[in-house]
Amino acid sequence: MKKNDKVLIFDTTLRDGEQAPGATMNQAEKLEIAFALERLGVDIIEAGFAISSKGDFDSVQNIAKHIKKSTVCSLARSLPKDIDAAADAIKPAKNGRIHIFLATSKIHLEHKFKKSQDQILDMAISAVKYARKRCDNLEFSPEDASRTEKEFLYRVLEAVIKAGATTVNIPDTVGYSTPAEYGAVIAGIMNHVPNINKAIISTHCHDDLGLAVANSLAGVVNGARQVECTINGIGERAGNASMEEIVMAIRTRKDFYSLDTNINAKEFYRISRMVSKATGFIVPPNKAIVGANAFRHESGIHQDGVLKEKRTYEIMDAESVGVPPNEGLVLGKHSGRHAFTNRLKVLNIHLSDADTDKAFARFKDLADKKKEIYDEDLIAIAEDEGHLVAEIYTLMDYHVTSGTKVAPEVNITLKYKGKKIVKKSTGDGPVDACYKAIEKATSLKIQLMDYGIQSVSQGEDALGEVKVKAVVEGKTVMGRGASTDIIEASAKAYVNAVNNYLAQSQK
Repeated sequence: MKKNDKVLIFDTTLRDGEQAPGATMNQAEKLEIAFALERLGVDIIEAGFAISSKGDFDSVQNIAKHIKKSTVCSLARSLPKDIDAAADAIKPAKNGRIHIFLATSKIHLEHKFKKSQDQILDMAISAVKYARKRCDNLEFSPEDASRTEKEFLYRVLEAVIKAGATTVNIPDTVGYSTPAEYGAVIAGIMNHVPNINKAIISTHCHDDLGLAVANSLAGVVNGARQVECTINGIGERAGNASMEEIVMAIRTRKDFYSLDTNINAKEFYRISRMVSKATGFIVPPNKAIVGANAFRHESGIHQDGVLKEKRTYEIMDAESVGVPPNEGLVLGKHSGRHAFTNRLKVLNIHLSDADTDKAFARFKDLADKKKEIYDEDLIAIAEDEGHLVAEIYTLMDYHVTSGTKVAPEVNITLKYKGKKIVKKSTGDGPVDACYKAIEKATSLKIQLMDYGIQSVSQGEDALGEVKVKAVVEGKTVMGRGASTDIIEASAKAYVNAVNNYLAQSQK
């Protein structure tokens, strides 16, 4: 395959993705996701916006120290202080990039900057020249490019490439474009920017009209060779272009695009779940590529066709994106540790010895409760135990009294610094009573903001996974827990949120 037939994947899950309301991730979660992105084969990881906070700077720097294969990038406004912060944050990286942006559309110039086109052009050139002194790998984004006057857009791009930009990104910042429109913007750049051969054109499309993936692919068809996207399509407002959809569209329709990427698509299912857990954003069942229903068939006609020949109703193999086989039944209550650890290896799950011991104990407990154990169950258990946050508080036991005409009452036992704490509480329901008892046991002010539950696998005895978002002592944190008992899963999620808060406070 020729060099210009490869599309570079620029992932911005840790920067633009985290800007989605409620999607804040801690430093440990960001590093874990960065490692997963590197395993996935992502070419450029935008690790954050270094100037925005000390936490973001530290996170970018931490990722830069550990990632060896992917290029590590930091965003910066066209200001010297931003560029210096970005350069300092990515300094430890084996391969680093600074991504500079500056709005160029008429509406931004008139209402945000109150500057002329010539003033904006000078700012862009100065910023790129300044950044070039700190880093050779530079990306420039004319913010709101899809609504920028074409002649001015061409002038800006020609000037920043001449000043040293090696990638020029064309953002559809507010998701306003249509595929035909956006494709024409890229084609116009290819035809009217004289030195465009000295830079790579990138796409960055938002999903306000549900067209982010379609617009990105239209850009690729017209000459873009980098796509900016996120796992599960998370991001500002309605989100960004979804990486898994972009990559699998290019790969599945190679006959149309005649292109490919460096992505190991078998990692998609795993990293999709990882990002979902870290952000608390549940992946919709009908989500393309990684949704629970993406490879499931209920219609009798569809089932008959798939049994006879998969390609009748499936254009991709589930295994090609890392979805566990539908059979999924791999272990039972008589299975030993060797079989358990071997299956974790097959699923590409790596835990410490201590976490493996805890996960195996959880598996044996689950095996006594469930008739069938699926790969999804094992993944949930493993992720639950390998969550990177120390168990400061541990749920040991709970007892619920509830009924149609009985006020719910919960006795809960937590372990803290080797001691048992037992508290009792009532509530509007058993989960509410549990949460009030946990608040009493921890002596923390906790407010539940969001609660979600979903089935991890299939069957009436399926493992349930609860995700919560809570404000603990004024700080927003996420929590998760899994069990065949939804009350237990709910309590575990709340305790996990408390532990996340305490871990962040200690740092």
